[in-house]
Amino acid sequence: MTELRIALAQTRQTADRQDNHRAILEAMDRAGEQDVRILCFPEAQTFGYRVDISEPTGTVPVAWLEDVHEDVAGRCARFGMACILGTEVRSEGGKPYNSALVIGEDGCIQGAHHKTMLTPLDAVAYEAGTGAHTFRLCGVTVGVVICFEGLRFAGTTAECVRRGAQVVFHPQNNTTRPNDWKIPLHHAMIVTRAAENTVWFASCNACLPHQNSRSLIVAPDGRIHAQTELKREEVLVADIDVDRATRAMFRMGEQGPAAGALEDSAGLLFADTVKREEYAGALSEEDRRNGTDGSRVNEGG
Repeated sequence: MTELRIALAQTRQTADRQDNHRAILEAMDRAGEQDVRILCFPEAQTFGYRVDISEPTGTVPVAWLEDVHEDVAGRCARFGMACILGTEVRSEGGKPYNSALVIGEDGCIQGAHHKTMLTPLDAVAYEAGTGAHTFRLCGVTVGVVICFEGLRFAGTTAECVRRGAQVVFHPQNNTTRPNDWKIPLHHAMIVTRAAENTVWFASCNACLPHQNSRSLIVAPDGRIHAQTELKREEVLVADIDVDRATRAMFRMGEQGPAAGALEDSAGLLFADTVKREEYAGALSEEDRRNGTDGSRVNEGG
């Protein structure tokens, strides 16, 4: 069992970027007091999401953002806590990237993931990034996908898992417009990303007047492990067992019933209602040698 304490900061977010900064530091202090190892913030938390919250075509405040990033990195080092920070980074085209800055538990900035798939309103304000990104935080490989790209495009999460991610963080900003019919839809998509890949999926929304998704931590079997209340500012803290993220369903989709994926999926599908003997005939000789009667079927995530 590899236990990791993670947290989602469902913080307030407005066009007042100074208050956004204060909200970040307040959440970091609360997380640090609880010995959180990895903390995730919502999409665009520093400047404010340029769809309905802040000015879509305003100047990118590069110097101010660098100061905030350094401030957050310093707190990460002080607390020994890694951070995924929703922010923006100026692109060569002039528009900012909608970015998640990734800071290690040592306070060093490891890099950033830029949102690759943009909604029509995103595209007014942001430049699209390219490629998937994974990072090594607290001894665990994590992936990052941002809002729309993670909700609507399963391949973005799958690519992170292909690169070894056992935990995928999903900063989102969803959203200031009242589309409450989307709440169960978004929750279903978040649950599906975890279950179809057999990984932990941690989705962090902002605290908004019309919040069309909770912040959710979903276990590799697709069950909701922890969740926030809608429209309430809070830091959601949860201990997760990283070893449960076997990537079994992802591996089966990629390789078929090979490399132990068939047996690793059994516990996910059947829990303890099916004994290993019932499907032993479908296993390879190597798989049969590596297991004992019924012992592995209960280990699936």
